Amino acid sequence: MDRVSSFDEPLKKLLGGATAKVMAEHLDLHTVGDLLHHYPRRYEERGKLTALADLPLEEHVTVLAQVADARILMFNNGRGKRLEVTLTDGSGRLQLVFFGHGVHKPHKELLPGRQAMFAGKVSVFNRKMQLAHPTYQLLDASDADEATEAVDAFAGRLLPIYPACKQLDSWRIAKAVDAVLPSARDAVDPLPASLREGRGFTSLPEALLKAHRPQTKADVEDARARLKWDEAFVLQVALARRRYADTQLPAVARRPVADGLLDAFDVKLPFTLTEGQEKVSKEIFDDLATEHPMHRLLQGEVGSGKTMVALRAMLTVVDAGGQAAMLAPTEVLAQQHHRSITEMMGELAEGGMLGGSDRGTKVVLLTGSMGMAARRQALLDLVTGEAGIVIGTHALIEDKVQFHDLGLVVVDEQHRFGVEQRDALRSKGKQPPHLLVMTATPIPRTVAMTVFGDLETSVLDQLPAGRSPIASHVVPAKDKPHFLSRAWERVREEVEKGHQAYVVCPRIGDDAEEGEGKSGKKAKAKKPAADEDPEKRPPLAVLEIADELRKGALAGLGVEVLHGRMHPDEKDDVMRRFAAGDVDVLVATTVIEVGVNVPNATAMVIMDADRFGVSQLHQLRGRVGRGSAPGLCLLVSEAHEASPARARLSAVAATLDGFELSRIDLEQRREGDVLGQAQSGVRSSLRMLTVIDDEEVIVAAREEAARIVAADPELEHLPELRTVLAALLDKDREEYLDKG
Repeated sequence: MDRVSSFDEPLKKLLGGATAKVMAEHLDLHTVGDLLHHYPRRYEERGKLTALADLPLEEHVTVLAQVADARILMFNNGRGKRLEVTLTDGSGRLQLVFFGHGVHKPHKELLPGRQAMFAGKVSVFNRKMQLAHPTYQLLDASDADEATEAVDAFAGRLLPIYPACKQLDSWRIAKAVDAVLPSARDAVDPLPASLREGRGFTSLPEALLKAHRPQTKADVEDARARLKWDEAFVLQVALARRRYADTQLPAVARRPVADGLLDAFDVKLPFTLTEGQEKVSKEIFDDLATEHPMHRLLQGEVGSGKTMVALRAMLTVVDAGGQAAMLAPTEVLAQQHHRSITEMMGELAEGGMLGGSDRGTKVVLLTGSMGMAARRQALLDLVTGEAGIVIGTHALIEDKVQFHDLGLVVVDEQHRFGVEQRDALRSKGKQPPHLLVMTATPIPRTVAMTVFGDLETSVLDQLPAGRSPIASHVVPAKDKPHFLSRAWERVREEVEKGHQAYVVCPRIGDDAEEGEGKSGKKAKAKKPAADEDPEKRPPLAVLEIADELRKGALAGLGVEVLHGRMHPDEKDDVMRRFAAGDVDVLVATTVIEVGVNVPNATAMVIMDADRFGVSQLHQLRGRVGRGSAPGLCLLVSEAHEASPARARLSAVAATLDGFELSRIDLEQRREGDVLGQAQSGVRSSLRMLTVIDDEEVIVAAREEAARIVAADPELEHLPELRTVLAALLDKDREEYLDKG
């Protein structure tokens, strides 16, 4: 049989149609290879055979004994059943207990006089030693040889416990694995022999056998070490090849020009750049000066000054004769960026206009909702090169949009754009433009290396001078309603001091969204979090809360709403008036999550805060404390004090360190979400590796991958690695990796 095809064999050939159908539908396992990579979640220990007189407490034991008696007891007014079995082996006695549905089989089989082996963990109940729900195997007392063989096979083993589903439990998966395990010897080993031997790894076939049928705990450790390495290494080779391919592309070098637009801008700055901004700017300028496209991820804390760094990179490109485009995920954010960049540049953003600087350029905005005349003018400015900088939404990607010489693409909030959109913009350059990806969601180093491994990473972790601390508190609205009343008093106090506030809600709350008029029944379609009551009320809505606040707690203050379904002109008008200080309180959805900059806003109340993710709460909170006055963020929740949701909120309230919060966020989510499952529908290739815990493995695998790809970019001398890579990188996953 061909070495690869045995792994590609459909499961129904070996297991039968019914089992294969359940595996495909409920566990996403289709081939022999899929099942062999469906590793046990944990292992149940069966101790070596122990005499009843010598049983150690709280340890896994296996005993060979005879049933002395068995009796059924009823409890809970006859609604519950309990089977108690007493064992003896001549040295002592031991009680077994079984409850509920687990009573029927042992009640029929464990009859007085029967001999069997029992395995479980020893505990104490009513001052008696017992095993609760032990696994057992009956023995035929008449055949001594068979009994000895059975004892050897049963005792002292590690039983694999597999990730299972309601339709297929772990022991049936174990039987299916037994059927395909001989194919493990056909596994194509992706690790070059020199690397495998140098690091003392077991072979891949052996690692698979040890993972599924370990004899000892050392076998499990060997298998895990090897299989984690495979996952990290193959992924890192894929990313290293991408990085290598990018270095082979031509790009126009964009070097800083003395006395140009950037110098004029720097002179105008009313503050000094932070050390972090200086350092990251240098990394970017060095990349821009090369004749290969820059691929850099700029990640930084909320408010660390990423936009300033990106703007200076754009000005450098304009100085060097090129154009720069900034792609923003929403119209509100595109307008906000355009407004803040033109304000920062002043007359330098009015090149060719009356009163504009002779060293200036034109900064244009391009969004889907612009009027025809403004749109036509913007398109003309881009194609003639009159506009050096354009800020826009998906509208930038349309076929009609042509550039004179696109030199740099800045993508804000990378995770909101698909591969097609990003590529469509990059294809508008005469040669591939340089790429700078920005995110305000701090990513732990291991995740950045794994998910964005083909991007060089710059981190801004220093806040500019003048940024104020933000105090965060959880407001338990259900347990302590007076805390919520106090929250609204605090908002009023901030407004009386001349400041402004945000109130954030998870839902808009209009008929179009609900689909059921005012009843709100449609909102139940929202899948509740694991720790929420499924019958819980719909999430709080902007329109309802704004109405309540105007009539109640914040009566007399200027309360306005902002959400994604408003007309763009209306949204822009509300944002302008809020920025100008004409609106006291803005009740909004998460449209304000990124990039909105109103230094006078000092307070934020997040309603139903448990409905948001950790990173999202951190992003939202970053909208306050942007000026000289300290910020206040109140996380309102009805979640129970002991729930995971409240624990999440307490974590957010306890630290302003986005990197720490992103670790917490990641630990609470599946690895697949991080590696593209949520974004692309592609199953994560990680089964053993966890990106948070296995940093050393990922770092080492990245170094080995870079070395191997540098020496042999096409992997001509490593056909096995090429084969495994081709199997991993089907079209969908190639596209997912391309998003980096």
